[in-house]
Amino acid sequence: MGGTTTPAMRMPFKLQIIMALLKLGRERRRFERNPQAHKQRMWRRFGQTTLSKSPLYKGIAHLSIEAFPVQGKEEFNRDFDRINTKGIHYDHALQVADEAETSRDFTPTIDGVTVGLSSGTSGNRGVFLVSEEERASWVAMVLQRILGFSFRKRKVAFFLRANSKLYTSVQSRLIQFSFFDLLIPLERHLTQLNDLQPDIVVGQPSLLMMLVEAQHRGALGIAPQKIISVAEVLSEEDKAALTSCFQVPVQQVYQCNEGLFGQTCAHGNFHLNEDGLLIEKEWLDETRFQPIITDMRRKIQPVIRYKMNDILHATECTCGSKMMAVSQIEGRTDDVLHFPDDKVVFPDFIRRAVIGAHPAISNYQIIQKDLHHLSFYVDPIDHWACAEEALARLFEDQKIQGVSILKSTEKQHTLGSKFRRIHAQRP
Repeated sequence: MGGTTTPAMRMPFKLQIIMALLKLGRERRRFERNPQAHKQRMWRRFGQTTLSKSPLYKGIAHLSIEAFPVQGKEEFNRDFDRINTKGIHYDHALQVADEAETSRDFTPTIDGVTVGLSSGTSGNRGVFLVSEEERASWVAMVLQRILGFSFRKRKVAFFLRANSKLYTSVQSRLIQFSFFDLLIPLERHLTQLNDLQPDIVVGQPSLLMMLVEAQHRGALGIAPQKIISVAEVLSEEDKAALTSCFQVPVQQVYQCNEGLFGQTCAHGNFHLNEDGLLIEKEWLDETRFQPIITDMRRKIQPVIRYKMNDILHATECTCGSKMMAVSQIEGRTDDVLHFPDDKVVFPDFIRRAVIGAHPAISNYQIIQKDLHHLSFYVDPIDHWACAEEALARLFEDQKIQGVSILKSTEKQHTLGSKFRRIHAQRP
């Protein structure tokens, strides 16, 4: 006797989040007990359940990670069609993401898969894919390691260039999520922000510092209990200004379109989420390294040996976690200034020289045009000369000669994009 097949009932999304929370807790405990055994077990399972479904990786899914090629954004975009496990084509995904950017309607999906567009600070736009299960895992990670649990309803003001189903998934009876579009001038958000009175504010440092300025001049009057910095490098001076203004510590999140990679602990250091990540280090000096990341929680768009463009400082942390500790994200590799005779200056040296030149300096930007020319903006402009002298002394100490420091009267920053305080525009 014939019959119809009943499709498998889909688990309610909130139940998926609860299950993801339980799984995260279990994986965290296993990692802390025996990091190496946990990572080996995760890698084997990842190969069997995910990599075996990827056209690019299925032939080597059973091998060790060393057999897989290191890739950057260019390779990740180029191989998009062969990496993802859903047969989604790059051109189609890019079209959906572009249309969402234009219409500011970020709800469309492809076969239930959320599509997002990277901000493209490295010059190459990229598309990321997230399934419903991965959204639940992301929400669980945010709740467990960033927002924390509370039975009191909390209001979150989230300043983003683009909204996404990934972010609105956090919405619940206990969390009111409000999206503030970075493409809209801040002045037009202030009334809504004052009315909302958010408990948590999430945004990139350049935006958060605009909130500080608005708070100081009386146009904004909010008292958040938590400030979370994302997307850009948070300098020590901006961190201090935010803490002073809002009287709360600033948390940082290390996230990009490829995943949620780390967050600060109670001791103020970053911890990379090694209970789901494999992290290889490409050392730049004794403490600085570029991370090469494999995310074993991504099932639709596997991220394997992805070489990040960030400079991280390794450190030790007394909080007790065995997860890799990082004292700061100094910047990107294209924030490193290169000069004749193969000499380089890391962003942290530049920052210390400029900020140390005068206590009134609140903002600055350095753009390297070529090996011999820097464009230098300082706010207040009255202190440009002493800041320029500090830079010149730094270069002299480093035995760097023949560099012209050109005065700029305005910073380069497009509304909605990430602010690059130090940037080498090398040909």
